[in-house]
Amino acid sequence: MDALDRVVKPKTKRAKRFLEKREPKLNENTKNAMLIKGGNANLTVTEVLKDIYAVKKPFAVLYKRKNITRPFEDQTSLEFFSKKSDCSLFLFGSHNKKRPNNLIIGRMFDYHVLDMIELGVEKFVALKDIKNSKCPEGTKPMLIFAGDMFDVNEEYRRLKSLLIDFFRGPTVPNIRLAGLEYVLHFTAADGKIYMRSYKVLLKKSGCKIPRIELEEMGPSLDLVMRRTHLASDDLYKLSLKQPKGLKPKKKKNISHDVFGTTYGRIHMQKQDLSKLQTRKMKGLKKRPAEKSAQDGGAAPKKSKSA
Repeated sequence: MDALDRVVKPKTKRAKRFLEKREPKLNENTKNAMLIKGGNANLTVTEVLKDIYAVKKPFAVLYKRKNITRPFEDQTSLEFFSKKSDCSLFLFGSHNKKRPNNLIIGRMFDYHVLDMIELGVEKFVALKDIKNSKCPEGTKPMLIFAGDMFDVNEEYRRLKSLLIDFFRGPTVPNIRLAGLEYVLHFTAADGKIYMRSYKVLLKKSGCKIPRIELEEMGPSLDLVMRRTHLASDDLYKLSLKQPKGLKPKKKKNISHDVFGTTYGRIHMQKQDLSKLQTRKMKGLKKRPAEKSAQDGGAAPKKSKSA
């Protein structure tokens, strides 16, 4: 049995907190990514991994040592690193004569490879090559996808889902305007995927809404799709399954019309109008004869005089 698969009983409070963080939760933690360098990675692939790590921080782990593995042939090493670092996303970089400047992006489900897509880097502009101001570390980016291929082709549709998973960052309840300062733009055209990153500049416009300008920040990548390893429909559907605790409870007797108006239905018991309390007025008071008739003809008792 693998050492990571054994049931581990914590001996200290620190180990107990560490294991509790890895337990299944209704609201899972932000997905972490591991960036792994292959055994024959060149300078371009190394710089790409460093720049993606700078964009993804602090939800990323960069392995600086070279790891001799081929993800499409043997996935055991990736699954081992996924368990060790508790990462459900990975980016593997390698270089050889057959597939130069190669990147493999993928995600895990239950510490097993779910989706995996191989991309080739044809053009790369690093962060340091663009002399502009950069966004602070941990900035949540806005993701924009352009091109019909992301909606028509199944492989491109799965790549879009994978890129959203990889770069989305933490889920936030509120957004402020000044926090929207980083854009990642992906364009699918002519069989290539163009990745561009911009910094958002809010300029004065003379009104309440500012004028927006985009300044290229880097990194910039021209990618081409190579091999794909996609999960089956049943496994992909199982990975999207939500626990019952997160599903919204169905509210009864509530309906909505086409305009969005909410209607509620109230169920009441049948009301006895004879027992309805009306306004107390002297003219509406019942006479003694009417009261005796209602009580079954029994005459009212007279009080004894002292």
